[in-house]
Formats: sequence, C-alpha cells, structure tokens
Amino acid sequence: MKVLDYVLAAMIYFVFLIVIGLVLLVVGADLLVKGAARLALSFGVSSLVVGLTVVAFGTSAPEMSVSVMSAYNGQSEMAVGNIVGSNIFNVLFILGLAAMIAPLVISKQLVRLDVPVMIGASGLLYLICRDGVISRVDGMILFACGVAYTCWLIQMSRKASNQLPPRESEEKPGKKKGGNWMNLLLIAVGLVLLVLGSKYLVQGAIAIAKQFGISEAIIGLTIVAAGTSLPEVATSLMATIKGERDIAVGNVVGSNTFNIFSVAGLSACVAPSGLTVAQPILFFDIPFMVVVAVVCLPLFVTGLRLERWNGALFLFYYIAYTVYLILAAQQHDGLSTFSTMMFRFVAPLTAVMILVPLLLEWEKYRGRNGTES
Repeated sequence: MKVLDYVLAAMIYFVFLIVIGLVLLVVGADLLVKGAARLALSFGVSSLVVGLTVVAFGTSAPEMSVSVMSAYNGQSEMAVGNIVGSNIFNVLFILGLAAMIAPLVISKQLVRLDVPVMIGASGLLYLICRDGVISRVDGMILFACGVAYTCWLIQMSRKASNQLPPRESEEKPGKKKGGNWMNLLLIAVGLVLLVLGSKYLVQGAIAIAKQFGISEAIIGLTIVAAGTSLPEVATSLMATIKGERDIAVGNVVGSNTFNIFSVAGLSACVAPSGLTVAQPILFFDIPFMVVVAVVCLPLFVTGLRLERWNGALFLFYYIAYTVYLILAAQQHDGLSTFSTMMFRFVAPLTAVMILVPLLLEWEKYRGRNGTES
C-alpha cells in the first residue's frame, strides 16, 4: 500500500507540474505578444521583425538551455535530436495548428528572405552533419551566421523605420519612454514565465512517460523536442488569436533559423568533442527537416496565405512523423507497411496538392506579364 501511495502521490505531483507549466505558458505568451507588438509600434519596427528576432530568440531559450547542457554533458544525441525535432515540430505542428485556427497571411519579406534563409540553414546543417559530427569549427561557423543574420535584420528594420513619416515614427518623448520600459518589462516577464512553464511541463511529462515505461529514445525525440517548443506554441497561437499573425509566422521561421545557427552552433562549441550525429537522425530526421523547410516556400508563395487545409496537412504529417518514430523505436512489424503507404500514396498526393496551386500561381504571373507587355 505504501508503494502504491507513493506512486499515486508522485503522479499527482507530475500532473500538477504539467498544469502549472501550461498556465505559465499561456500567461507568459500573452505578456510576450502584447509587449512585443507594442514595442514594435513605438519604434516603427514591423511586428514581423520583432517576431523574427526578440520573440523567436526568447521562445527558443528552452532549446538553447537543453541542447547546450546536453552537449556539455556529452549527450550529443539529445542535443541534436532536440534541435531537429523542435524545427520539425515548429513548422508542422505550430503553423499547422495556427492555420487551423485562422488562415495565416504571409509577409512578402518572409517569402523573399527569411524562409530562404531557413531553408539555407537547414541545408547547411545537413551538409555539415554528413561526416557524422558537428565539430567546434562547424559550430563557430553556424554561430557566426546567426550573428550576421540577426545584425542584418536589425539594420534593415532601422532603415525601414527611418523612412516612415515623422507622424508615424515619432511619439511624445515622455510617453514613448515610459511605454517602452513597460513593454520591455512585459517581454522580460513573459519570457521568464515561458521558460519556467516549459521546464515544469517537460519535467512532468518525462516523469509520467517513465512511469508508463516509454523508452528514453522516444522521450528525447518527441516529448523533449515538443516540450522545449511549447513557448513557440503558446506564443504563435496567442499571436494568431490576437491578430498579430506576422509575429505568429515570424516566430516559427525565426526560431528555426535561431535553433540551427545559434543553438546548434553554441552546442557544438561547448561539447567536449563536438556533436556526434546518430545515423538515424542523419539519414532520416535531418533530411525530413530540410524537406519540411523547403515545402514552406511554395505554400507561402501561392497567395501569400497558409490556408486551413494547409494547416491540416501539416498536422497530419507531424502525426505521421511521430507514428513513424514510435514504430521505428519499437522495431514494429507494421513499420514497413506504414512507410510504404506514406511514400507510395500520401507523399505523391501531397506533392500534387502543393504543385497544382504553384503552377496556377505561375500561370497568373505569366498572364499579368503578358497583359502588361
């Protein structure tokens, strides 16, 4: 009886951690979005740039802490798996769920610059990992790319801000100063709550998973990756509900770029012998992450919107990816059948659903050019 009482008490405590974590995530996301949106307005900076920098970097703090600590302790698979799994989760689950709530309007800057940068970062990570390790030199290169990208974003944002008319870019000094301090306080408090919330929720989820005998591999590839991305979930969904859809999309794209450049880069720098990349991650998860990033571009280009059906497709693929991980970890007999169905039927159908709108958009572009000429 005492053992059962102890197990029950432990389960109640872990569930309590999860509930507290969820509450902190919701409150933190609300404060972060509110502060970031007001700060962008007060400085004449677009909410997209704020989403790509301040919000994206802040919500990636859990990935940074988990991956860097794992790398420092020699747990390379956890560090790399967290980065790759978080990027897949960010696009497929977060953007999918956000688009299901409300169609997401995509900024032209995302299509022209930030999504290609995310695709380039994903491809660069794959090329670096092909020898099975992310060395310290590789980490320095990635981190330098992250610094350069951030500086470029800030510089472009300042140029855009300086081009605004005085009545739009200037406010009363006293009001602006006080308001900015309050906005910075909201952002800081929101980030702290997001980090604490994700920490408690991940701790509770991992503990419950272990109680039910779920393997460490599955925990690392799914719960840790998804758990450290919960700040992005809460922030993007709250931004979508509040109508700040530039922050919602920019947060995901910026977080993915930050995860590869800064998180992977810094993790490789602090790891004793660099980051060792496991064969399954190298041959399946990283290429899948690259494909997910590439698919964003044609979907975003067609109409500059992510429709509800696109969101449903993203969610479907994340569920399928998770099922594949579970079947592969258990070496289940149904893995071969599942893989065959995905590659022979679902993948071609998805390609058609993506390429047809893209071809129609191309025909419209050719028609407009023909009319103008």
